[in-house]
Amino acid sequence: MADGIKDKVAIIGMGCTKFGERWESSAEDLAVEAFVECLADAGIDKQELQAAYIGTHFDEVNVGKAAVPIAVALKLPYIPATRTENYCATATEAFRAAVYSVASGVYDIVLALGVEKLKDTGYGGLPGGGGMGVMGRMVGANATAPGLFAQLATAYGARWDVPMDKIKDAIAHISAKSHANGALNPKAHLRKVISEDQIKAAPMIAYPLGLFDCCGVSDGSAAAIVTTPEIAKSLKKNQDIVKVKALQICVSSGEESIHNTWDGSHFVTTRKAATKAYEEAGIKNPRDEVSMCEVHDCFSITEFVTMEDLHLSAKGGVYDDVMNGFYDLDGQVPCQVDGGLKCFGHPIGASGLRMIYAMYEQILDRVPEERKVKNARIGLTHNLGGSPASNVAAISIIGKD
Repeated sequence: MADGIKDKVAIIGMGCTKFGERWESSAEDLAVEAFVECLADAGIDKQELQAAYIGTHFDEVNVGKAAVPIAVALKLPYIPATRTENYCATATEAFRAAVYSVASGVYDIVLALGVEKLKDTGYGGLPGGGGMGVMGRMVGANATAPGLFAQLATAYGARWDVPMDKIKDAIAHISAKSHANGALNPKAHLRKVISEDQIKAAPMIAYPLGLFDCCGVSDGSAAAIVTTPEIAKSLKKNQDIVKVKALQICVSSGEESIHNTWDGSHFVTTRKAATKAYEEAGIKNPRDEVSMCEVHDCFSITEFVTMEDLHLSAKGGVYDDVMNGFYDLDGQVPCQVDGGLKCFGHPIGASGLRMIYAMYEQILDRVPEERKVKNARIGLTHNLGGSPASNVAAISIIGKD
């Protein structure tokens, strides 16, 4: 019987670019920037890499449909290189492929890298989908990312009898908390502290989501090198080793949008992926055992409902946890410790690995005291790609023994 990925693979190096409007850099430039840091952190020679998995989403404005341009840019040593893509879980898919290939015994040392140049698309947000053109925009006015995700708020309020003014207070606190964390991080795109009053007074995008409840558009790249725990210990003598505890991905079957059993107040995929991830990692009580997390805060309301889907808050109880500071940087389970998508933006092909990088740096105690998570041992990341009714959810858990 399959026994999962727990402790079979270790991370020996990671790298991350500064995220932002990187007009001066191509996707290849960003990949090189993240790779150089990652390789130096791993302390190995490039020739020791045996395979690579490259995540990027919008191939039209990035590096094309194959991994060849990145292999050329990084001057990889004639090894297998494969492009991965799975909506907002694209970088986590690259990481998962690298981890599984080491765990299987096929390779000893493997690179995972995610990169995206979203600013070059020319859009203020993500490009539209669905293929319906003008007709789609006319008959589906709600079918924008803010419009679709804003409906989580009304659905959640109806499900748990939470007034909208309380939800607005909570999501303002979430956004303010993330901006406070991002202001401390030199690699974040947006580095300005914003008050809850400013957030609530901002222009409305899709009720109840205002301007500061929506993540931005960014460019960036992040990378990881993984190997066996035995090789990691030989390379990192007398150093802490960060191991992969769980990797789970769940994709919608479509049932949410065709049956009335789903009320629109949560993410079915996240709940299922989280349950499997905790089982794989051997975590019995995530509220007590998870040290910190990075979740897919494409919108502040997404983070709000996700905390229940991750079983960190009781069903119907996330409002109290948010307002009591449970997820603040000095709270019990800090969330968005580096500022999250809210402050880094969301270059789709890079975000998953950027999140893991944030957990990795905290676990190895590499961050300044002002943004350090106390007793950081277990970090969880969560990606969500698609719409609330049809999506992919990806969860990774890493930590020290």
